[in-house]
Amino acid sequence: MRSHNTVAIVTGAGTGIGKAVSLALLEDGYRVALAGRRRELLEQTAAEAGPAGAQALVVPADVTNPESVRTLFARTKDTFGRLDLLFNNAGTNVPAMPLEDLSYEQWKSVVDVNLTGAFLCTQEAFRLMKGQDPRGGRIINNGSISAQAPRPNSAPYTATKHAITGLTKSTSLDGRQYDIASARSTSATPQRT
Repeated sequence: MRSHNTVAIVTGAGTGIGKAVSLALLEDGYRVALAGRRRELLEQTAAEAGPAGAQALVVPADVTNPESVRTLFARTKDTFGRLDLLFNNAGTNVPAMPLEDLSYEQWKSVVDVNLTGAFLCTQEAFRLMKGQDPRGGRIINNGSISAQAPRPNSAPYTATKHAITGLTKSTSLDGRQYDIASARSTSATPQRT
């Protein structure tokens, strides 16, 4: 493990891709705010990092709640002083079903986590990254192959992953003048939290 002062926030850090990314960043010497809804899973991620876990900050957070997101970014700034990387990974899905059987609540739950959560975190990252010295940073949004090749009966998940592509392109343009770069990664399978 090399040591440096680079700071990251990873949402959905308690399981799956978010956990793997968090562990890799910690191993590489990043200081990482581990965000997710379940404290015990975030603590397990930090413990699995071994000695590198001392550089982890566990912050239970709900990306669908603006106040919770503001608290996540404030705690990261208060603890580490800056933010260099945001990995928007928190995501959810519903069981595959015909569009006409999908409830409003199911649709809204996927949109709230997958899209609105990424927007809220990106917004807070912009505020922090624009005002720090040196300014700037990187935002990575976890997309999905579903944005290019959707599966049948997956309307809410597919729609949000198409929207993540648009959010990424838009924030890439908006952040350029502040040295904030945005990119989209592509996972092969739908993530469930």
